Amino acid sequence: MSEIAINDSIGSQPDDELPSATTVALVQLALACGGFGIGTGEFAIMGLLPNVADTFSVTTPQAGYVISAYALGVVIGAPVIAVLAAKMARRTLLLTLMLIFAAGNIFSAMAPTFETFTLLRFVSGLPHGAYFGVAALVAASMVPVHRRARAVGRVMLGLTVATLLGTPLTTFFGQSLDWQVAFFSVGVLGLLTVVLIWFYVPQDRVSKEASFLRELGAFRRPQVWLTLGIAAVGYGGMFAMFSYIASTTTEVALLPETAVPIMLVLFGVGMNAGNFIGSWLADKSLLGTIGGSLVYNIVVLTTFSLTAANPYMLGLSVFLVGCGFAAGPALQTRLMDVAADAQTLAAASNHSAFNIANAIGAWLGGLVIAWGYGFAATGYVGAALSFLGLFVFAASARLERRAGA
Repeated sequence: MSEIAINDSIGSQPDDELPSATTVALVQLALACGGFGIGTGEFAIMGLLPNVADTFSVTTPQAGYVISAYALGVVIGAPVIAVLAAKMARRTLLLTLMLIFAAGNIFSAMAPTFETFTLLRFVSGLPHGAYFGVAALVAASMVPVHRRARAVGRVMLGLTVATLLGTPLTTFFGQSLDWQVAFFSVGVLGLLTVVLIWFYVPQDRVSKEASFLRELGAFRRPQVWLTLGIAAVGYGGMFAMFSYIASTTTEVALLPETAVPIMLVLFGVGMNAGNFIGSWLADKSLLGTIGGSLVYNIVVLTTFSLTAANPYMLGLSVFLVGCGFAAGPALQTRLMDVAADAQTLAAASNHSAFNIANAIGAWLGGLVIAWGYGFAATGYVGAALSFLGLFVFAASARLERRAGA
């Protein structure tokens, strides 16, 4: 197997030293497969919450706690793993992370109690952020600097395709057969990713300067915190809405349960469109893409709440909310820029931030439902979170202007 040196300075290699297009494509395919498995595992539960609730005799909002447990695993796992594995080769780290992810999901399918299932969802979330962070660094290091966001977008394509194909399919079979089938299937996808990474991702050399102290240096940079804050606060709205999309479809729009996979497909189409467009826009203007997507989210999430009772408008709104994922590649690339030599921790922490958004969104959405405002009100929660995210974005942009001056 060939060996590559993944440079700490993303995109800094001369073009004539970059790998061949075939090598890059195979690496991106292997990494995207892991993203597909992770995305399927993360989002499938949202369409199966009522089924999980019935199995363990809890309410749907209580079942939503497993979403928060997974998100907490991502939040804790991403920075801890990034720091502890600072001197580990990235290929070895990717293999280890996917083995943990596969085991967590397979055992989730066997959980005997709700408490055990919740704990296993937490364990399954631990590798999530570190995997995407390291995968993004590997992908970005293998292309010219002006194509970084698109390389990151291709890795994240696995996540967005999961919402289009993996999540609806596992939801359908989970409802038709048993929801445990969904998590067993995700575990198998994790094992397939291990095989692909083993064969296609080249060996890499660890930088001599790599250390956990250097990685921790990321948290001394205000722009790192502000960028993470934008993700954690501004993008909770998508999760506030999507966490309860199954119940919104059946109880607000009064559609049959068989319509839930259709809504998941629409959301997945939107995410893929957003990922494609957002990656291209991010290579043109990182800050413009991030700020514009926050304003966009305010509009579409408000529209979701106002029109959720209409089946056609519900479908359109779900698609448009999915398009808000356009900020994903931009935020990931932004963290690479502001982290300097602490790339791994910053890149992994992006997914911690998004899963803080996941946890906040699911929790606040559950609160407004429990208070009697209904499932459609989750869109208003999301719009409010995006509005708050604009203030964090404004602080980051202002600091950027001062630094430029």
